[in-house]
Amino acid sequence: MIARGGCHCRTVRFRCQLPDAPVKALSCNCSICAATGFLHIIVSHGDFVLESGADRLTSYRFGTGGADHLFCSVCGIKSFYQPRSHPDAWSVNANCLDAPVALDVTDFDGRNWEQAKAALDAGEGAG
Repeated sequence: MIARGGCHCRTVRFRCQLPDAPVKALSCNCSICAATGFLHIIVSHGDFVLESGADRLTSYRFGTGGADHLFCSVCGIKSFYQPRSHPDAWSVNANCLDAPVALDVTDFDGRNWEQAKAALDAGEGAG
């Protein structure tokens, strides 16, 4: 299915191809995801199109610097970003989709990132 979404002020807009519902999603408890309420849907780079707002994205990196958090410079919303866990995919915020989709949510222990990523790679979680 094609899903559309973006930031609060609609400056940043994207569309992406998602599998049929329920769509696998990750709920992360790391410091930034917990603070922003980000709910991850992993979308390969080839299945994602940024339609507008590229010139209004602001990058923020912390910790290892492996993730590129992209915020709308107008409203401050992070509707998608480049996660370090999936270098060939974007992480789209399910809460920023125009229409809700049925989700199959798995917890991801981002406070213990290395162990959680190993479990994810071993097939013990979504994504």
